Amino acid sequence: MVANLARGAYSALGAGWHKGVQWGVGAPIAKLRRRAVPLPGVAGAGGIDDVLSAERAIRLPEPFEGRSLGRIGSLEVRLATRKSEIRRAQRLRYKVFYEEMSAVPSGLAALSRRDVDGYDAVCDHLLVLDHAAPRRKKPFVEPRPKVVGTYRLLRGEVAERHTGFYSESEYDLAPLLAAQGHRRLLELGRSCVLKPYRSKRTVELLWQGIYAYVLHHRIDALIGCASLEGTDPDRLALPLAFLHHHARAPEGWRARALPERAVAMDRMPREAVDAKAALQALPPLIKGYLRLGATFGDGAVIDRQFGTTDVFVTLPVEVIGARYRGHFAPAG
Repeated sequence: MVANLARGAYSALGAGWHKGVQWGVGAPIAKLRRRAVPLPGVAGAGGIDDVLSAERAIRLPEPFEGRSLGRIGSLEVRLATRKSEIRRAQRLRYKVFYEEMSAVPSGLAALSRRDVDGYDAVCDHLLVLDHAAPRRKKPFVEPRPKVVGTYRLLRGEVAERHTGFYSESEYDLAPLLAAQGHRRLLELGRSCVLKPYRSKRTVELLWQGIYAYVLHHRIDALIGCASLEGTDPDRLALPLAFLHHHARAPEGWRARALPERAVAMDRMPREAVDAKAALQALPPLIKGYLRLGATFGDGAVIDRQFGTTDVFVTLPVEVIGARYRGHFAPAG
């Protein structure tokens, strides 16, 4: 994979790239809803019946998703094929987002020790598994590899059939979808890696899995909400202003924060932005996306539940450099 990206990305993956954006493909999606409708079991909404209903509706992937998408030593990347594997990914997300970081769990999440929302039922779940991790032996129970990393993937055609993209709860995607409706879009989110595994090889495996998914589903562009830690935009003025002035998406790709949630990103004039200092202040994963050619939408959004300030990312696959694509591509 990308050496520069991997060197910087692993610590951000521990923090999660976004809370809910996924990658997806599908037919043209210009007709997607302008905003996501709340789903059963979304954090802060509904009760245990809603969550159980969402879990019963979980879709399991096609045969492609059941095969190994990459392996380095004892670590393997593939998509979840069982509901039990999705539950293990949810437990990993809870450990990272709520126990390690500053996210505030609902009573139900605290009780179950899992990060669950309704989008889990309609997404694919990319897993990094450690086949050599020590684990307790249980009588009559087949040993399972440990889930140490995860990404949640939402295909555009799936979003169209259900309630749109997760990021539509923060951004108005209607103009982008109208302009790019001929493309297959993929939304990425809920990414995290268990602390001891935040290394280059884990990130490489995640990206190998993602790129295999992109190739299989013929994805044209990646979208999603990336997170900066903290909820005070004034303390994030430098990185936000840098993204606004130096990496703003072209009009046809520019999603705008919903008016009722929007926080201005141009908190400093262009000439006052120290680019070197701004890059140092950005989360490593956002810097990785900048290296790949990503651009960013208008306005940031404060997510107080997760303790983050979110920005919208767009990355057409065609802008990813050939050397990066060659590094991502699966062998054979």
